[in-house]
Amino acid sequence: MAARVVSPTGRGFLLLDAHPTGCFRSVADMVAQIPPAAQPPQRRPVALVIGSSAGYGLAATLAGLQRHGIEGVGVAFERPPGRRTGTAGWYRTIATEAVATEAGSDFTFVNADAFADTTKVEVLDLIEKRFGQLDFLVYSVAAPRRTDPRTGTTYQSVIKPIGAAHTTRTLEFDSDGAPILREVTAQPADEAEAADTVQVMGGEDWSRWVAALQERNLLRTGFRTVALSYIGSSLTSAIYRDGTIGAAKVHLERTARELDERLAAVDGRALTSVNGAAVTQASTAIPGIALYVSLLHAVLGDALQSPVEQSVQLWDQLTGAAPFDLDEQGRLRLDRWELDPAVQAAVAERWRAITQETIAEVADVDWFRAQFRGLYGFDVPGVDYAEPVDPDLEWPAPR
Repeated sequence: MAARVVSPTGRGFLLLDAHPTGCFRSVADMVAQIPPAAQPPQRRPVALVIGSSAGYGLAATLAGLQRHGIEGVGVAFERPPGRRTGTAGWYRTIATEAVATEAGSDFTFVNADAFADTTKVEVLDLIEKRFGQLDFLVYSVAAPRRTDPRTGTTYQSVIKPIGAAHTTRTLEFDSDGAPILREVTAQPADEAEAADTVQVMGGEDWSRWVAALQERNLLRTGFRTVALSYIGSSLTSAIYRDGTIGAAKVHLERTARELDERLAAVDGRALTSVNGAAVTQASTAIPGIALYVSLLHAVLGDALQSPVEQSVQLWDQLTGAAPFDLDEQGRLRLDRWELDPAVQAAVAERWRAITQETIAEVADVDWFRAQFRGLYGFDVPGVDYAEPVDPDLEWPAPR
């Protein structure tokens, strides 16, 4: 594919192309947020990150590389360049591999379906051959569907309330980028839809990864694994925590307790990490979340903790550099800043007061739009978008 000017085209919160240079710059900006560890590790921990190319999985990969010198494997499922550019995660992975190289880390990236047994075999073979055993597994997968390789059944997730329809307000943008406050009604999920969402986003695949590692004796004594979760505000609970996604998160948390018992054999731990709100490709698909996060940033400004800032805390706790911050249910809590009662009261006041006429004053819509477009490498400061770029870049070769 020849070098060309790459522009943002698409509909709603889905863009069809990604800008390579913008994706590279966004990764560099994330790395700049990571402070060095107070004390370098005595040896490089070996980590497996499932979902390493986007959102919190990307942030966890970068924080682990920069702050704790991890080596290991990252798994992602990204589309290569072809008729269109590659996906944003394709280019972010290329940039992350460069970060690993500069850090002197032996970190390999596998582009494959994390749900597939063939992927598990490939990744476990890599770990066994190159690293021997594993210290950490970070599970950060947000997928619309999952095919169970053992039954051949494909499950489709839905974003719906459970029990009754729910009407909420959400933020959209018109073709010129102007904010629109829209009211939407989500119909309740039926039993099959709710069960399918649990199959996609619950803990079954995470459990299978841990079981496969344990069966092959690839878990080092003291192994720790964490799956990333979210609770969020009462303003979004009907469509999120009390809806189909929330049911999947409850299953994820139950899986953590089961895995924690199983890992006692290697003096290990399994936890869920409840992270704070962020602009991600997964979160923008949830009605009401865009408006909520825009209001949250209007209240907090720079005090809104980025996925990288939260991932630094996550790694410090996983490695023992800082004590676990657990709630009464044994979940790691990285979202206390978001759910502080004073913060939630201020967001709720703005939620009730906002109108189409006041939306640009009450919510930080410009920030949200830039964050959303930045997920695809657009609106990233310091990038010349009039300059042609070559999108035909190769996935990082195995080391």
